[in-house]
Amino acid sequence: MIDVREHPLLKYLLFGSLYFSEGISFALCTVILISYLTELEISVSTATMVSGIAASPYILKFILGTTTDYFIKYGRKPFIIIGGLVGSICIFSLALVNPDKNLVLFTGLFFIGHIGIVFLDVSADAWAIQITKPEERGKVNSAMFSGLFGGAAIGSLLLSYIAQNINFEMSFIVSGFIVILTIIFPLIVREVKEYKKRPKIGKLLIIEFKKKNTILGTLLGLTSGINFGLVLLILPEYMLNVLDLDVAQTGIITMISTVGIILGSVVGGSMADKYGRKITLYIFLTGALVFTALLITANTWENLVIIYTIFGFFQGGSIYSALMALFMDITNPKIGATQFSILTSFANFGEIGLGMFSGMVAIMLGYRRLFLYAAILIGLSILILYLIEETKK
Repeated sequence: MIDVREHPLLKYLLFGSLYFSEGISFALCTVILISYLTELEISVSTATMVSGIAASPYILKFILGTTTDYFIKYGRKPFIIIGGLVGSICIFSLALVNPDKNLVLFTGLFFIGHIGIVFLDVSADAWAIQITKPEERGKVNSAMFSGLFGGAAIGSLLLSYIAQNINFEMSFIVSGFIVILTIIFPLIVREVKEYKKRPKIGKLLIIEFKKKNTILGTLLGLTSGINFGLVLLILPEYMLNVLDLDVAQTGIITMISTVGIILGSVVGGSMADKYGRKITLYIFLTGALVFTALLITANTWENLVIIYTIFGFFQGGSIYSALMALFMDITNPKIGATQFSILTSFANFGEIGLGMFSGMVAIMLGYRRLFLYAAILIGLSILILYLIEETKK
């Protein structure tokens, strides 16, 4: 058995590979699902709603996180394996259901599959908090989100190609198989169970969420998450119906933008460990604000590629590395899965829960106003960040 605490590179590889499975489901939910439903002539507002419902377990992370903390004496690894198995089985099952005839069952299977993936996610987060030193947290989050968006990039390109040249059903089968592969590595990693007694979760949560930094960090995650959710879920539809691109071209552009997110998370994670969380967030949130607003000029696919990729770079360095490192600093390791998942649940609620209404917002306001309002939300995030006291410098 491998002890990743003694091998930092293997530790980064472990958590990066686990998040890779999330990237595959991310690509399914944001690119393949939207493209699939659009091809079936299901309305954009319904498509983004289905995408949001399917991904909504990320909003409920705190429930699954509490479960893993309640059974903390068994460690984190068993829940990673269980979550990966549930996710892969449900994704395989999507190939057997026609959403045009049974949209409710299709959405339900996607929802349950994401419950499994989120179980894997919260367990991996808690495991990382336990075995990672504060000066490594920016880099470990870089590894995680590089894995996530690496999976999203590969998934966007590979699954779009499969959907275009074979069918959408095969893209679900391939996705389920990839998720199965990603849970093999944890099986050969040795986990040291550090906590023998069940923590008093409720009492510790009350103590932690009375703290100023925890409250402000929660609000920061929510406001920054809304920005990304509004942009993320509407852009595939924007590419298909406004720029008249096909599903393969949409997948390629999405893949290129996720490369920007990966590069941003690597740079932002390293900067967060070296220079501090706040200064890194100031830089990257400001950049995200500017390039969110510049999306109003993306009237050709060439403009969109440039702006969307740079936007992704600043998002990767902010909410996908420096902000997550800040959340880890705030989190009490005894309730690592619960507290960290609550913090990220608010960010995910902004990204997925409110982002699923992006189709309706675009219909009511138009794309340009949607992009401008999303940029304003980042300005609010910067104001909240100013009030947070940094604990890791």
